[in-house]
Amino acid sequence: MDHDLGADFAKAVAAKDHERVRTLIHPEVDFQAMTPGEFWHASCPDEIVDILEEWFGEDDLIEAVEVLECDGFADRKRVGYRLRVKRPDGQYLIEQQAYLSERDGQIGWLRILCSGYRPSSGSS
Repeated sequence: MDHDLGADFAKAVAAKDHERVRTLIHPEVDFQAMTPGEFWHASCPDEIVDILEEWFGEDDLIEAVEVLECDGFADRKRVGYRLRVKRPDGQYLIEQQAYLSERDGQIGWLRILCSGYRPSSGSS
């Protein structure tokens, strides 16, 4: 089942579908992320949703998933995704690489590395 978890997570993030994110994340998740300038930690789905709401605020319109790549190695899965985001001050691209492991059909271990918001002319 975990072969779809990464893509499902990326699509839920892009849609700002926080309920879907909660269903994908194990209640006792081990989560860490790194964005330019900050490290993030969470141990439950609600904490991850809170973090996503900080990363992608109310005024951030995620217009498209530009890239979605999934694969795996050893006991981990990887999903890379690039999002086109419109903010009040312009158009941006943001890319994240996520590594995950399944636990009881949900994401039980998750690490994300984020590029931060990069200015874009409106195309990838």
